[in-house]
Amino acid sequence: MNFRKIFSLKERHKQILILIRDSKLRLFFAMVCMLLTSATRPLIAYLVKPALDDVFIDKNPTMLKLIPLALLGVYIVRGLAMYGDTYLMNYVGQNSIRRLRNRLYVRIQNLPLSFFQKEKTGALMSRVINDVNIVRSMVSNAVTGLLKDFFEIIGLIVVILYHQVWDLAIISFFILPLAFYPVLSIGRRVRRVSTGRQEAMADMSAFLHERFSGVKIVQAFTMEDHEKERFFKKTRKLFRLEMKEVRAKALSSPIMEFLAGLGGAAVIWYGGSKVIQGAYTTGTFISFLAAVFMLYEPVKRLSKLNNEVQRGLAATDRIFDVIERESEISNPPHPVDIKPGAHRVAFEHVDFAYDQDLVLRDINLNVGAGEVVALVGMSGGGKTSLVNLIPRFYDVSRGRILIDNVDIRDASITSLRREIAVVTQEPILFNDTVRNNIAYGNPTATDDDIVRVARAAYAYDFIKSFPKKFETSIGELGSRLSGGEKQRICIARALLKNAPILILDEATSSLDTEAETLVQKALNNLMKGRTTFVIAHRLSTISNANRIVVLVNGRIVEEGTHDQLLLLKGDYFNLHHMQYTSGGPATN
Repeated sequence: MNFRKIFSLKERHKQILILIRDSKLRLFFAMVCMLLTSATRPLIAYLVKPALDDVFIDKNPTMLKLIPLALLGVYIVRGLAMYGDTYLMNYVGQNSIRRLRNRLYVRIQNLPLSFFQKEKTGALMSRVINDVNIVRSMVSNAVTGLLKDFFEIIGLIVVILYHQVWDLAIISFFILPLAFYPVLSIGRRVRRVSTGRQEAMADMSAFLHERFSGVKIVQAFTMEDHEKERFFKKTRKLFRLEMKEVRAKALSSPIMEFLAGLGGAAVIWYGGSKVIQGAYTTGTFISFLAAVFMLYEPVKRLSKLNNEVQRGLAATDRIFDVIERESEISNPPHPVDIKPGAHRVAFEHVDFAYDQDLVLRDINLNVGAGEVVALVGMSGGGKTSLVNLIPRFYDVSRGRILIDNVDIRDASITSLRREIAVVTQEPILFNDTVRNNIAYGNPTATDDDIVRVARAAYAYDFIKSFPKKFETSIGELGSRLSGGEKQRICIARALLKNAPILILDEATSSLDTEAETLVQKALNNLMKGRTTFVIAHRLSTISNANRIVVLVNGRIVEEGTHDQLLLLKGDYFNLHHMQYTSGGPATN
């Protein structure tokens, strides 16, 4: 199991490299620029020798002219190469991360409804924004830095060996491996702490999303101080994790400085004695010493860059936890397209369990094309679960659901959901214009089509009263509209989709009497000629349904018209009695 997990993590990290590698041409030129940048530093170290020996000691006038020109040329090349590799690698990195973020978002969108009910919205937002940004930093900065420093280290080692001062080289290279051990050890600790910090950040994002969305309730119950204290606890936890990460990263600098100082001191002590003895020239020794000190600089930077890479790898794991999530709702190998038109819907011995709890038991129900079926019963009876099975928001645990004799699990998800329109109790609108919210799912709709469905949904009059009419922005979740206005926009959207199967999940339950009257008129227009499943908490709104189905504890216990069920004096009669005589609980 452990070997499998390690292999999985390596494969995840390879995916980042594959994204980078796809920009081959820019990556190639970026590498050329990096090589030039890295090569100029050893050249600078090398030029120290002729500068000292030929200019300052031998006083050669020709070299006095050539060395400054050579040094100027090296710095010009270095500057241009640094600009090129910075721009090109950032382009490669930003483009790769854009594609990774798109891939993550596509995967999240394709996951089933059960995934969103288990995951926190804020935590998912944190993965798309915060975690991907950490990977972006790794790709754009750390990977670039690692490559440049690697090339620079190779170049400086070449300069050190070129001088053929083997005893000094042995001393320098003995210290160098000691520098890499703390780099790797501290990097592993940074990765562990970074994973916890990213999880804490995701938890804070989820907390903020919930509290900002529910600010009205927080203020209504005067829970501001309580929520402030809860937020302070989360910031303290995040602060502790951040300081652990800071301590781990900060520890690498003094260790690297000590090792660099140790190596430099050893080279000066031993090499200085050799210069005094006349074994090396001053220029050779100073050039060698410059190369050694330059060599320790990229090694020290590698420690910091490795910490950033470890943070990026921790974020990569969190991102791929979602990307690799298996969906229980998927297309079959050879999906059948459901043809447009009126449809019959049949439930055959359907069971449905959610988190091991059986919610629906042996449901058998045949609904003819164009028939209106109302589902009623006490809260928790399974009404919403039943209608959520039709568009395959969930899959049945046993039995099957047929649309025109086609098992919906054999149909393509796109063709299935194309034939279904849903209006829920809580209107779901987006921070966009009225027009775009109505045309959602049908962006090619004409203005005449939009006006027509707005009239049919009894939304046209209030829309025309807005300053910008159909181009008015409605705010986040339609916050600038009343409950009835929001619901009528949703009905207009469903009308424009013109799907033959309609699901109304308590579409009027949260409205006042006046708003409910208008919305009910709009719903009557929407239901015409459609196979309709209605969940209603007010029995008065479904008395004209072709058939009423009563669910109790996940079972169908009664079926019939309003009058037939009243005569049975069973569960429906009791629900009706509670609503109209006792003012008892609603049947939502």
